[in-house]
Amino acid sequence: MKILVIGDIVGESGVEKAKIVIPQIKKEENIDFVIVNGENSAGGMGITEKIFKQLLNCGANVVTMGNHTWGKKDIFSFIDEPQIIRPANYPKGVVGKGYGIYECKNKKIAVINLIGRTDMNVLSENPFIKINEILEEIKGKYDYSVLDFHAEATAEKIAMGHYLTGRVDIIFGTHTHVQTADERILENKTAYITDVGMTGPEKSVIGMDIGVSLKRFETTLPEKYKLAGGDCICNACIFEINDEKRTIMKITRITR
Repeated sequence: MKILVIGDIVGESGVEKAKIVIPQIKKEENIDFVIVNGENSAGGMGITEKIFKQLLNCGANVVTMGNHTWGKKDIFSFIDEPQIIRPANYPKGVVGKGYGIYECKNKKIAVINLIGRTDMNVLSENPFIKINEILEEIKGKYDYSVLDFHAEATAEKIAMGHYLTGRVDIIFGTHTHVQTADERILENKTAYITDVGMTGPEKSVIGMDIGVSLKRFETTLPEKYKLAGGDCICNACIFEINDEKRTIMKITRITR
């Protein structure tokens, strides 16, 4: 089985890039299952139902979210759709779900979404404790498990990788919009990468207009961010699983 993960989609231009690239990669690489992080897809903050449907129509099986989950009020009209999940460690009682179990090629794939707490400015439960609860809750209900850990700090992500080695099959990080070059298979058991990267404007500061970004850093004034224009880049990862041995065979980073 081959699972394709698309890094944070930034803005409507990023969505358009994803609509082109996802079908291409699926065909070229014989992809079976696609996970897309869509928390920045609508104007750089949040997601709309229109964009959600566009992502599904171009081949996404699951859309994960993050700290901008609630950036667009539209999300409350479709947050309960089975193909979208938000961080599981948001406070109890928050609408939506933190994981889903999906069928693919007679296998069941558990996809989990968590948010980090270091430098994230989001009220959330401890992700290290929450993942234990989830794994216990879904025990025996899936064949493969995948975690999107939406976090700022590389240390927190790497720690999560070691914490879950042998307990989760695939762990990929999102949020920083910068693809890391540390893909590896931890102890021959768990595929890991600190951050998949982004799908959005290439000539930018993590998807945002360069001029506005520089003004913010130079003056420290709260200049409003705006999306960058121009051509887009797509960062992604392919995780290949040996179904007979139920082991991770290969991780391939993609930039298009």
